[in-house]
Amino acid sequence: MRFSKERYSGLAGFRHALRSFLASSEAICRRAGVTTTQYQAMLALGCSAQNISMKQLAEQLRLKHHSAVQLVDRLSESKLVERVAAKHDARVVFVVLTAKGESELDALAKLHLAEMIKHEPELTRSLQLIRREDKGS
Repeated sequence: MRFSKERYSGLAGFRHALRSFLASSEAICRRAGVTTTQYQAMLALGCSAQNISMKQLAEQLRLKHHSAVQLVDRLSESKLVERVAAKHDARVVFVVLTAKGESELDALAKLHLAEMIKHEPELTRSLQLIRREDKGS
């Protein structure tokens, strides 16, 4: 069974909205002096209910451990995060946002949220086209 033009239109619209959002995200992050991966790491730290270890951060970001260490090194140099040794095992290192990191994350998140809301209509239309096709099957 081939996809209809409507379903292709939905898929294309969805990808366009995502790519537009990602381009906006890159620009927002560049203006703030962070990379999108650094912002993603800050989001992961900011939304966690508990401390995140370096290993967990690497897994969440789908990075190799040494890449996560380098990422945290750069965030630490910018005073956005700090490393904290676990009390139960000094080999385990947690990564936590600093006050400056929390403030920067808040500012970045507000800008990103505005962009997400801006792209919501195209995402919604695209998903509706795709779902309409599912209901007709």
